[in-house]
Amino acid sequence: MPEGNSNGSKSRAGRTEGGRRRLRSALAVAALDLFASKGYDATTVEDIVEAVGVGRRTFFRYFRSKEEVVFPDHDERLAEVVAELERSDADAFPMRVVCRAAESVLETYLAEPEISLKRFELTRQVSSLRDREIVSIDRYQRVFARYLRRCYADGPNADLRASVTAATVVATHNHVLRRWLKSGGEIDAHGALRAALDEAGIVDREPSGASGGAGESESDVVVGVLRTSAPAETVRHRIESALRDLPGADDREST
Repeated sequence: MPEGNSNGSKSRAGRTEGGRRRLRSALAVAALDLFASKGYDATTVEDIVEAVGVGRRTFFRYFRSKEEVVFPDHDERLAEVVAELERSDADAFPMRVVCRAAESVLETYLAEPEISLKRFELTRQVSSLRDREIVSIDRYQRVFARYLRRCYADGPNADLRASVTAATVVATHNHVLRRWLKSGGEIDAHGALRAALDEAGIVDREPSGASGGAGESESDVVVGVLRTSAPAETVRHRIESALRDLPGADDREST
C-alpha cells in the first residue's frame, strides 16, 4: 500500500535517529494497546499502522512480524550484553562483570516503562508470547554462563560453577524485574537488584586478593551446596522460588 501525504510527517520523523526511536516506540505502544483491547490474535499489522498513521512498509522497516513488536529490542540488547562482557577487563572479578551486565539489561526495561508494563500484562495472557520470553531469558543465561566458563576455566568445576552462577544472576534479575512490573514501575529496581544479588550470595564487589585464589578472605567465599545431577534450568527455577521469600517480595506472586 503506498504511503500517501496523510502520513508524510510520520515518514519524515523516521529520517533522524531520534525520530526513528520515537516512531518505533509509537508503533510498539499502539500495537500493545490494540493487543490489550482487541486481543493479540485479532489484531493485524493493518490495525497497528492505521493507529499510528503510517504504511505497512514503514512497519516492516522496524519489525519483521507482529510478534516482534512485543519484544522490539531483544536481539540488539543481547548483542550489547555480549559486547559488554567481551570488552570487560581480563583482570576484573567475573561476578562483578556479570552483575553489571544484569543491571544493564534491567535498565533497558526501566528506560521504556510504558512498553515494559504493557508487555508484562500481555505476556501473562498470551502463552505463545510467554514462551518467547522464556526463550529470551535462556539466551541471557547461556551468554553469562559462556563468559563465566572462560573465566573459571583454570579452576575446579568450571562448568558447574559457571552454570549455577549464571542461573542465579538471571533468576535474581527476573525476580526483581517482576517486582518492579507488579509495582507499576514504582520501586527502586536498581537498588532492589543489588540487594537481591547480595542476598542470593552473588557478591557485586571486588574481593580482597586475586579472583578465585588463596588471597581471598574467608568472608569473600560464597559456598553453594546442590545436587550436581540437576540441570541448570532446574537450579534456576529452584533459586527463583527461594527468592520469592526475600524481604519485600510478594508472597502471592504468580509465575
